[in-house]
Amino acid sequence: MGIADSAVEVRASGWRTLAALHGRIEAALERELLRRHEVSVVEFTVLDALSRQDGWHMRMSQLARAAALSSSATTRLVNRLEDRGLLTRILCEDDRRGIYTELTERGWALYREAAPTHDEVLEESLRSAGEVPELAPLVDFLHHVPRGGRSRSSSTRPATV
Repeated sequence: MGIADSAVEVRASGWRTLAALHGRIEAALERELLRRHEVSVVEFTVLDALSRQDGWHMRMSQLARAAALSSSATTRLVNRLEDRGLLTRILCEDDRRGIYTELTERGWALYREAAPTHDEVLEESLRSAGEVPELAPLVDFLHHVPRGGRSRSSSTRPATV
């Protein structure tokens, strides 16, 4: 095995480790968010992304990137969340072709209810993954990444929208 081959194997091994950790965490989050709040991981991801916006809404293309979904999958997801009364769409005043999405009061309530579950399950999943020798170095690394977590200001709906 040459140097180039070893570098490829190191990257591939790192990717497999990351995928294993992601799969483990996502499965635990999916199970508990659905059981406790009837919201999937990707639905929670959308609620979370919308809760973090300074203007309290996002363009559909931004939401697609935040949720790591295609445009069509994002549209279907937004339709489902809108049907459940969790978010609403607003036409962009500057560009009538642009559509923003924002949380409704019901969406904010579900987000505030589900966020502690998300954080609890994430913490427990990382703790247990840290006990698996193959995952421990990656978990340790994640504990040292600068935090950009939810702030207090993002957990409440703004006074004016």
